Amino acid sequence: MAIARSILLRASRSQWLAESLMRRPFAKRAVKRFMPGEELSDALDAAAALGPANLGTILTKLGENLTSLAEADGVRDHYLDAFDQIQQRGLPRSVVSVKPTQLGLDHSMVACAAHLETLAVKAESVGSILWIDMEDSSYVDRTLALYRGLKARHPAIGIAIQAYLRRTPADVDSLLPLNPIIRLVKGAYAEPAQVAFPDKRDTDKAYYELAGALLEAAKQGSALPIFGSHDLALLRRIIDRATQLGVAKDKYEIHMLYGIKMEDQRALAREGQTMATLISYGSAWFPWYLRRLAERPANVWFVMRSLL
Repeated sequence: MAIARSILLRASRSQWLAESLMRRPFAKRAVKRFMPGEELSDALDAAAALGPANLGTILTKLGENLTSLAEADGVRDHYLDAFDQIQQRGLPRSVVSVKPTQLGLDHSMVACAAHLETLAVKAESVGSILWIDMEDSSYVDRTLALYRGLKARHPAIGIAIQAYLRRTPADVDSLLPLNPIIRLVKGAYAEPAQVAFPDKRDTDKAYYELAGALLEAAKQGSALPIFGSHDLALLRRIIDRATQLGVAKDKYEIHMLYGIKMEDQRALAREGQTMATLISYGSAWFPWYLRRLAERPANVWFVMRSLL
């Protein structure tokens, strides 16, 4: 599995492979498992369909590492429109998640911060929240700095934190005084062993320990933890831990990806867990798709069987 994961992550960075495969009908059929379509309207339709199952949704447009600040302006405007469309369609449990590189972080920290400020103000104006996604380890310090700056002015700001990074316990400790909203994920980028745990067992152990710290903070009312994982055994341990600590089900959430374990998502919602489904859309799906496969390489065989 480790070899397969490494191959998939390396392939996700290949521009040639992306250009070669994204035009192929079989590739578009395969990616349909994980995303409802390439347009915002496709994501909104999917969000509306999930609402009756008591599943909230997080919408994110694929694409990162833009080539100019002008592109970042366009992404900002796209998300401003997304907030409006969410409100117009009456989807109160649908929110937006953005990557800082989508908003020009590679070109200007100042411009990226300004775009995030605009989106945070918009989110507040419609009674929503804004999620800031986390990218590879080279962006962590800058992303945390952006989050801290926004959180001082806008309480309803969430950030994703990756359990497989060795630095993450210290990062979480530094964020707790801010009363943060943290989505804890395992991590899906190719990182050197000195930066991230190469062994899944170590990542799982780190995830559970971080979950415990976040639940302790939730018990004190000083954090809203979100557990982003499809590892049902791990999630059950975390739910049991929350029960032991006396943390109510509305004081934490569970997030999963669209198209993965949807029946389990619905079942957890029926149990009273606060659930949300992350829905991705957009034409720049190739690197994201391969990272999803790399999270669990057995998915490759599922996709192949589906195609055949």
